[in-house]
Amino acid sequence: MPMPRLRLTPDVSHGPLDGAWWPRCDALELELPALVGSLDPSSGTVTRVTVGTAAWPDAPQEVMAPGHVIEVVLTDSAAEAHAITVDCGTVGRWELLVIPPDEPAGVATRLLTAAADPGNPLSAPRLLALAESSLDGQDAWESEGGAGPR
Repeated sequence: MPMPRLRLTPDVSHGPLDGAWWPRCDALELELPALVGSLDPSSGTVTRVTVGTAAWPDAPQEVMAPGHVIEVVLTDSAAEAHAITVDCGTVGRWELLVIPPDEPAGVATRLLTAAADPGNPLSAPRLLALAESSLDGQDAWESEGGAGPR
């Protein structure tokens, strides 16, 4: 199983996101086990994920991960449109930007970095919209907090 393209906020996040994930395809049942397997085991067992129906229209209600089943909750919430919430029971929770699989590598790399920045103030939909609209204009990207490491 290939390692997921994932970047998490070091230590504690102070923004709406705890990092970003760039899956290779839109089949959640294929991608989720690798994501779950790459998370720190001390955070507990992933019991549930919440994903937007727009990004994952064919997501199953459950996904098998090594040693357990993960419940998949679908939502139409605009805040979850480009995000995944990973719940580890009462132990931990991550809110990750989900970068579309077909996103160009340069844009995806910038998004992985920006979403994992502890000072990032932007939500997943806003960060993705900024990145996609600023393919021509770096100034807008940076003025909204989408710059790489500072």
